[in-house]
Order: sequence, then structure tokens, then C-alpha cells
Amino acid sequence: MKTISHYLSKVLLGASMLAMLLFAYSCSPEPDLEADNLEAVQGKSNKSIVKTLVKGANINAANGIDVGPDGNLYVASVSGQNITVINKTSGKIIERITGNPGNGVESPDDVVWNPDGTAIYWTDLIIGEVGRMDMTTRAVTKKFIAPGVNPIRFSEDGSRLFVALDFLGDGLYELDPVTLDIKRHIISCPFGFGLGFFNSFDTRMEDGKLMLYGPLFALNAVIAIDVDSFEQTGDPMTPEAVFFPNLDEFFEALGTGQIRIVAGSLQPPSDLFNPAATKFGPDGMLYVLDQAGQFFKVNPDGTNRTPISTLDPGLDNMSFADDGRLYMTNNDEGWVAEILLPSGQPRYLSPGGIIRPQGLVAMEGSNNQEVLYEADLFNLRKFNGTNGKQIEQFKGFLIPEGPESLILPQNLSPDGDNLVVSSWFSGAVQVWSTLDQSVENISYGFPDVQKIPIDAVRVAGDIYISDLTVGGVVKEGTSTPVVGLVASGLASDGDILYAADWGSGNGSTDGSIYAVDISAGTPPEKIVDGLSNPEGLALDREGRLLVVETGTSSLLRIDDLGNGNNVTTLAEGLEFDQGSLGAAGPPSFFFDAVAVGPSGDIYVTGGGSNVIYKISQNKVR
Repeated sequence: MKTISHYLSKVLLGASMLAMLLFAYSCSPEPDLEADNLEAVQGKSNKSIVKTLVKGANINAANGIDVGPDGNLYVASVSGQNITVINKTSGKIIERITGNPGNGVESPDDVVWNPDGTAIYWTDLIIGEVGRMDMTTRAVTKKFIAPGVNPIRFSEDGSRLFVALDFLGDGLYELDPVTLDIKRHIISCPFGFGLGFFNSFDTRMEDGKLMLYGPLFALNAVIAIDVDSFEQTGDPMTPEAVFFPNLDEFFEALGTGQIRIVAGSLQPPSDLFNPAATKFGPDGMLYVLDQAGQFFKVNPDGTNRTPISTLDPGLDNMSFADDGRLYMTNNDEGWVAEILLPSGQPRYLSPGGIIRPQGLVAMEGSNNQEVLYEADLFNLRKFNGTNGKQIEQFKGFLIPEGPESLILPQNLSPDGDNLVVSSWFSGAVQVWSTLDQSVENISYGFPDVQKIPIDAVRVAGDIYISDLTVGGVVKEGTSTPVVGLVASGLASDGDILYAADWGSGNGSTDGSIYAVDISAGTPPEKIVDGLSNPEGLALDREGRLLVVETGTSSLLRIDDLGNGNNVTTLAEGLEFDQGSLGAAGPPSFFFDAVAVGPSGDIYVTGGGSNVIYKISQNKVR
């Protein structure tokens, strides 16, 4: 069936590119909740003055949301690695719940309170665990379910607890609400992806049946599941429930009454695009949000669909309070808002902005205006280099529409009118045109081996990539490193490649910088050592090498590349992201970068506080 093949290819492509999320957890530092004076001078060192050019969202991507018994909003953030507690009237951030490393909140995608208000539950999507925290004692119980565990919801009476898998797996489970043990493996997709990623759902009793209503993120539809119609006997880990080894069997289940389409269509084209959440409102209607920005409501039987509003792309989740007020999150922008009904307009409680500033490129724009491109995980953003105002943004795709889709941008390097984009979240490297937004996919490494690219640059006509799986820097189309290192940042003057090596990381001082003359074909030369977690690299207008040293929260400048000991500290006290997975994955959870514009102005990402810094060239000596 052409339809089935179309969607299966799309889902499998997205799942393959997201496989590296399994590595992506760490313990990021706790942000300063009161740091709201970011426009002031950040610090002075060696006569350079660092100012904040762009100030981002207070939350690193806002995902699941629930209203707690205290009346506050509890917002999960996968990339922020915490549950943020927000006053739903004022928007004030009250707390960020993280717990203890290894036994706390590590990559939360959804969150829900139990009905008696004594415990909060969450799903750690990346590591595949479900957590429960007793809010009196703060004692935590965690159980491994499966990679990709994502939405979580209680039955209306609170006696039953359900979770589903998205992106890193597919399926549906019932858990014991106290022990978190698997009671039933309701729908199994053991050969990959057959359900289409059942995302944030709601529960409702109908004619004595417990129904789950939720979106199929990858199949662009909303469905209702008669959860108890899937009978099972025996060990829940070897289910005899409905078994979806492929989409053909899922389509067959549609004819049994066990699954019913409520909105959207499984026959392309659907009028939905990655629907992400459904919740029942006080009027009994099913409210649906789509990541593309659609927000509407529909009768549970699929009739009387009513558009409400169009909001920013990146919509993620929502929750109704007992008084009927509706609260919503946006993953791509990081905002949390009360949605005013019936207009559907947002009242922002925690405003949005950049959510995970990483790679940077500065170049000349129109009218000699310097512009800045920033890799923001789910978007590639373009800013005015003078005032920091956003000019444009370009969507990165969690589930690619095809090989022409922009990957999730994490790092950038300049390439004429193009940008070289790399992403370990997507496991890919692309060349992206700033003129027409076309992409060229770059191949390298061994076939069928998951890629973990940290950075990529063009040198002597070819793309070179620092990648953890190849163990260093590799030329496109090849698999053997030209220099072996713990992959980190790259820079080039066109002929010479500069590569940062984290060493063992974790704040150590065995980081180093290598130089490789690609054109001459000479062996790599270590030009600087004794660095603490070097990441972003860039050459300034005088050919000096700038280095983001995250281990000391500093920006360094190597003044003489023939004498690596001649190092100037340009700025100190920068708020970099400090997460690290060590040998288990990328050396830094999120990358902090530096770029130099045609004017000589220097730009640096501050992942620890969601900002982009600027050092004007006439303020650097």
C-alpha cells in the first residue's frame, strides 16, 4: 500500500536520526532564577567588555505541563533537564526540580500529578525511565520502561496509569501507579515503529469503557483507543496484545473498533502536521494542538471540528486547571502561556526566545549590516548583529519530511553564502544555503554506524567533521580520522584545520588544540595544551585563534599560533553550559561557540543562561 510505505519511510527516517538521543542526558547546572539584569555589562577582562546581545527564554524548551495541587504550573523540559515550577498568575519561577543525579529528573518530556496531589510523575524520554517523587519527602522512585517513554496520564478515577513511547520507540503501556512496574504492554511495536508515536493523550470513560484520546505525531492524525479491548495474558514483557510489527497491522486494527480516527487522515495529505497533544476541556470537547501552530477543538466522535487560533510553531502540550483556564507550552520557543478562551490568544507567563544557543556564524548581510546565524536546536535563527533583533528563523525537523529537510541545528560554520550545519541529535551534517535554504547532505564514516558529529568545517574544498564514533576529525566521504581526539570544536583559515580536543573532560586540564595543514598533508601538530574543556573555535580578523574554554567559563585568544603558550584571556565569568556525558556520549551536552563577524566583532553563546554575548572589536586589545 503506497500510503503505508510513505508513512513508514517517514517514521523510520526520523527514528534513525533520533537514535543518538539515547546518549543525551546529563546534569546541567541550576540557572540563577533572579538573573534578570543581563543587559548590563557582564564583566571586564583585559579591557574587553562583554554585553548581552540576545536574551533567550527562561526555559530550555517547554514540554509537558500540569497544574499542581498548589495551583502552580509544573513544566517539564527535556533539554533543560528539570521541571520548572511557575506561578500561573504572575509567571514567576518558583523552583526548578532536578533531584539527585542518576535518581532524579534527567530528561523530562511529560509530567502529571496523581489525583490526591501527593506525588508528581514524569517521563525521562532519553533514558527511558518513569519517575515518581513524593512531594512531602522528595523521595524518588524510578523504573526503566523503554527508550522514548514520553506521554503519561492517569485514568479519570486515578486508579490506572498509562505511558506511551515516541521517537526512540513506539507502543503503549499500563503501569502500576505506586511501584511503576509494567502491568500491561498494551500495544507492542517490537520491530521499530508501527503506531506512529502516540503523543500527549487524555482519558475518558464512555459506556463503561476506558478510552485514550491522543495524537499520532508521525501519522498526522488523532485517534481514540479502547484500551481494555487489547486483552493480554502472561508475562507483560512478552505481550499477547495487539502486536504491530508494521503499519499494515495497525491499519487492520482500525477496522475492529479498537482504534478510531477522530481528526486528521492517514491518507496523505492530512490537514494536520505533527499533532502533539490532546486534552478534554470542561465543555466535553477534545482540544488538539499541532506543532505547526494549529489549535482547534472537536467532538470526541470526530464531528463539529472548530478552529480556535493559530499560534507559534512548536506547540507541545497543554493542561486545563480546575477553574477551566487553559495553559500551554511551546517547545521551539520555550514559552509558557495561559490561552484565553474562546479567542485562543496567549497571555505569556514565561516569554519565549532562543532555547539552546549553540553554533554561531556572523556574516555581512544587506546594506552592509552584520547578521548572525544561531543554531538553536529546533530552529536556525538569524539576528541583527547590532541590536540583537531576530530577523528570520528556519525550522529544523525532529522527524524529517525527506532528505531536503533541515536537520536539528546544533553547530554552524561559515562556507561562503552557505552554512555547514552539524547535529548529533540528528546524527547528520549538511550544507545549507542562506540564499534559497536548499541543503546538501554530507556523507562520511562507516555505513550503518550511528554518527555523532560535534562540529564541521570546510577546508581546502572539503568538509571535515569532528565525530565521536570515528574518534576524531574525518574528511567527508571517508572513515579514517586525520587526527584522533575527543571530538569538539573546529575552525579553519581555508588551508589549515584547527581542532579542539576535550581530553578526558569533566573540568580537567588536558584539553588541547591541534593544527593540521590539509593542503600540505603534514601530520597534526599540537599547538596548545593544558586547556579545560575547550569547545568553540574561531579565527579573528588578525588570524588569532579564539577558544571557548568552558571549564573555566572563559574566552581565550591564542595570540601567536606558533607559540601556543602566548594566550590572552579576553573574558571571564561567562555562563556556559556545563553538562557533560564523559565517555558515554558527546563531551558537552550542548556546545558553546564563538564567531567573528566581518567587522571584527566577537559573538559567543552562553548556554548556561540562554544568551548570546557580544564583544565589540574596538573593545578588544
